[in-house]
Formats: sequence, structure tokens, C-alpha cells
Amino acid sequence: MTLQQLYQVLLAGGVVLLVSLAAARAAARIGLPSLLLFLALGVLLGEDVLGVQFDDVQLAQTLCTLALAVILVEGGLTTRWSDLRGLLTPSGVLATVGVAVSVLVTAAGAHLLLGMEWRLALLLGAVVSSTDAAAVFAVLRSLPLPRRLSGIVEAESGFNDAPTVILVTVFSTTGALPSPPGVLAQVTYQLVAGMVIGLLAGWAGTTALRQVALPASGLYPLATAGVGIVAFAAAGVAGASGFMAAYLCGIVLGNAVLPHRAAIRSFAEGAAWLAQIGLFILLGLLVDPSELPGALLPALVVGSVLLLVARPISVAVCLIPLKVPWREQAFISWAGLRGAVPIVLTIFPIVADVPGSRELLNIVFVLVVVFTLVQGPTLPAMARHLGVTRADQARELQVEAAPLDLLGAELLTVTVPKGSRLHGVEIAELRLPAPSAITLIVRDGGTLVPTDTTPLLEGDELLIVTTSATREATERRLRAVGRKGRLAHWYGEYGDPDPAPTSPT
Repeated sequence: MTLQQLYQVLLAGGVVLLVSLAAARAAARIGLPSLLLFLALGVLLGEDVLGVQFDDVQLAQTLCTLALAVILVEGGLTTRWSDLRGLLTPSGVLATVGVAVSVLVTAAGAHLLLGMEWRLALLLGAVVSSTDAAAVFAVLRSLPLPRRLSGIVEAESGFNDAPTVILVTVFSTTGALPSPPGVLAQVTYQLVAGMVIGLLAGWAGTTALRQVALPASGLYPLATAGVGIVAFAAAGVAGASGFMAAYLCGIVLGNAVLPHRAAIRSFAEGAAWLAQIGLFILLGLLVDPSELPGALLPALVVGSVLLLVARPISVAVCLIPLKVPWREQAFISWAGLRGAVPIVLTIFPIVADVPGSRELLNIVFVLVVVFTLVQGPTLPAMARHLGVTRADQARELQVEAAPLDLLGAELLTVTVPKGSRLHGVEIAELRLPAPSAITLIVRDGGTLVPTDTTPLLEGDELLIVTTSATREATERRLRAVGRKGRLAHWYGEYGDPDPAPTSPT
């Protein structure tokens, strides 16, 4: 590649990235999962429209698998254990038993209604049985739902990728289909081994990040992401579920007390968005739009079986024994949106040269698009109709942390040394220049939010928020009071950085 070609590629890539970000913003405003616009952008870039040619399914499988690993690590990092702990049983059952029931019922429908051969029918059932958390919560976040209800769907979406990947891999093997006991043994080994590797990697990464002082704060997000990828790759080398390992490793890291947690989460969120954008555009490029009309009828049939029969049966089988109310079951069933994973999984049988697998890509692509458009916009109405929303339930707050430099502010930390005249001075007596303020005091291993009458003590660590314009004046005032006390100005002390030496007595 010449330098000029590199410039062209970077220009095209930058434009596509910026357009994708604008599409994500537009999708959020209209309440649709952004995957639809990303897929549309990929189709628009394809050879049938703008002429970008891409048909390397092996490369697509590799890149998409890596993208899913990044997305799952970020999903784990942003999952709160306090929310997940009480939902392990229902979400775990849905992600295992529920997936199995969905696969069998959907495969039976495809075989009986479309005359699809059993291997392809089972493949199709396995491919579409995974729900997508990103697609679901792009819509759910604006609904006043009980946290337990939305949490079940979120946790199920995080856990069920691993079983579906295993089933698709098993059904994509050449030769006779494995026996049910053989399938169960493979699934059990991969899930258990993936869990163990993910938890061990998360524990080891947490221990190392707490004890090793890296030379720059920007290295901590990279190290955290590296631990998640190592967990994913180690599980893959061991023949276990890399997706389960990546997700659990992310949960362990995300709920540990690590240095620079805010930077770690921000980096992971940005990496996950980049992975999603690249993933969906790549999948859109793989699809030939001229072949999609022929897949419309099979997609509608299979999607209807999945939405109206397989998903409700699987939810009922899993949640009735747990005494989940039927209204919540109905909502969980309708909220099972499909997203990137089903389309990615259709690449596995194509790479394995399973006959008829290319048609599965078109069917699943149309199914995901059509039923996302059907289910996504109707979720709020469905929630109100079923009565699962609560007027007293706070909506999920969209809290943004603005960088201090964006606000023109700076954060100072000051320790009151032994013998300092700051000892005993009350906050109001400091008379810091506005708008500087002491926001937090760390004292004796604890923290307190000071008031005007809070006295400073030796050993206190002060967190002071100021502006760039008043920083120097704030520092001078603190030095002055530290040298001469609350009446420093009366003694002619103004906190010069290099005070004149005092005369010997």
C-alpha cells in the first residue's frame, strides 16, 4: 500500500466513523437500536450500491469474533454485581435451558413449515436464540421498569451468547450430528471451563492492577482491556467458551476497586462502540441486497415462530417454576430482541462449508431487521399494556461526567502537614477566592463533606475544586494561612511561593 492509498483509506474510514456516530445519535433520539442504522450503512457501502467489495467470510469471522469479545468485556465492566447477584438463577436458566428450548422449537417450526433439512433447521434455531442486550436497552432505558425485570433481560443477554456459540459450532461440524449426551457434555465443559478461566483471570488482573504502579494513568485502561482479551484467548486455547470467560472477567474487574476506574470504563465504552460500529458495517458489507427479497418469506415465518411460540414457551418453562408473574414473563418474552450475535453466528457454518448456510445469512439478516423494527418501537406500549411499568420507579438517569478541563476547572489536593497554622482554621475562615471550594476532606481513613464551620486538622487531605484563573490565588491563600494562620494578611503574609528568609533571632 502506497502512502497515498493509506491517506485514502484513512479518509474513508474517518468519514464512515463520523457518519456512524451521527447515526448512533439519530437512533437514540428516535428510540431505535443503533444496529439498524449501522447495518444499513454497511449495505449502502456494499458492492451493490457504492461498490465496496468484501466477501472474505474467514476474515469476517475473525474480526467479528474479536469485536464480540471487546463488547462482552465492556459489558462485564459496566455490570454491577449488586444488581446481578439476585438475578443469577432466572437469567442463568434462561441463558441455558431457555436457549435449548428456543433452539428445538424454532428448528421444528423451520423444518415443518419450510421443509428445511434438520441440520440447517437446528443451525438456524441456534443462531437466532441469542438475545442482544445493546438492542434491548437502547429502548428499555427510557422506561420506568422495576430494576429486577430489566435486570433479568440484561443478565440473560450477557450469559446466553456463550451457549449459542457452542451450539452453532457443534451443529456446524461436518459428518453426522453429535448425540444429545455429546452435545450436553461439550456445552457443560465449555461453560464451566470458561467460567473458571474468566474468574481466575479477573482475580489475577485485579490483584496485579492494585499492586503494580504503572508509569501513566492511561496505561490502566489498556491493561484492563488486555486482561479481558487474555481471558478470552486463554479460554479459546483451552477449548472453552471465550465469550463466557471475557464476560465474567469483565464483571470481576468492573466490580473491583481499581485505580482510575472512571478512565477504565470510559476507554472500554469507547472501544465497545468502535467494535459495534465495525461489526455491524462489516456484516452489512457481507450481505448482497439483491438476494434479500427471496429471504423475506422464510425470515417472516421463522421470526414469527420464534417470537410467538419458541420464546414464550422457553420463558414459561424457565420462569414458571421460579414463580415469576405472567405479566413479567410476557414482557421478557417480547423484549427478546436479536442483534449482532445471530448475524455473526451465521458466518460460522459458511466458513465450515455447511450446505445451504449462505441462505441462512440472508434469512437471519432480514429477520433481525424486520423484528427489531416490530419489537423495538412497541416495547413501551407493551410494557404499559401489561402493567409492568411503575409510576414511582425512577427512570434510568443518563449521567455524564464532564472532564474538568472542559469546564475550565482544576482539582487540587492539599495535605495539612504537622505544625501547620492551617490546623484549627475553619473552612469559612480560609476565605478562598470564589469560586474555589473544598469539596471533600479525607481524615483518619474516612471522608467527610465539610461545612463552613468544619475545622481543619493536621493530617487532613483536602480536595479543592478551583478554576484555572483562580488557582494561583487559591494556592497563595492556602500558603499564607499555613504560615501565619487565619490573620495572615494582618501580618503581611500573602503566600509568596518563595518567601523571604526570616532574620535569625
